[in-house]
Amino acid sequence: MFSSMLALIITSAIFNNIILSQFLGICPFIGVSKTIETASGMGMAVLFVMVMAGIITHFVQMLLVQAGVAYLQTLAFILVVASLVQMVEIILKKIAPALYNSLGIFLPLITTNCAVLGSALIAVKKNYGLFETIVYSVSTSLGFIIAIVLFAGLRENLKYSKVPESMEGLPIALITTGIMSLAFMGFAGFKLPF
Repeated sequence: MFSSMLALIITSAIFNNIILSQFLGICPFIGVSKTIETASGMGMAVLFVMVMAGIITHFVQMLLVQAGVAYLQTLAFILVVASLVQMVEIILKKIAPALYNSLGIFLPLITTNCAVLGSALIAVKKNYGLFETIVYSVSTSLGFIIAIVLFAGLRENLKYSKVPESMEGLPIALITTGIMSLAFMGFAGFKLPF
């Protein structure tokens, strides 16, 4: 049991990183990764929303299956994610107004962040139980945080690098993302010893 959960954590966070291997959640990844502070704030917001969405959608899926309307899964999950994002937005506005302002338009965009919806749908598709869904959601969001904070650090260092004028801004960010993705793809054939 412990080794299978550890394998799920490592696989979800590193090997099948939601951003760099599955290419979900690219919008906030590119948009909010200009500084480590805002990137980590976005990562924490995604962590909260992804874990809560995983838990709630697990029970919503059970209700949909019992009612015989499992085909409404995506619509129901979108409603759950949207509600959670509104809750996070209200909490951040009260608790951390500076972070709320620095995240700007990207905070409501968590609603359409396909990483959150994707992780909930993947957990249902793989028939995870509640505990496995929680572990999967936490580790997937930790993978999101790892990727976005690493990328923010690289982008902060790129400010001091001699980048050709035509490559400044988004072009070098996309090239950097591609290189990071190739690095994470190196884990694809890695076998865990347990």
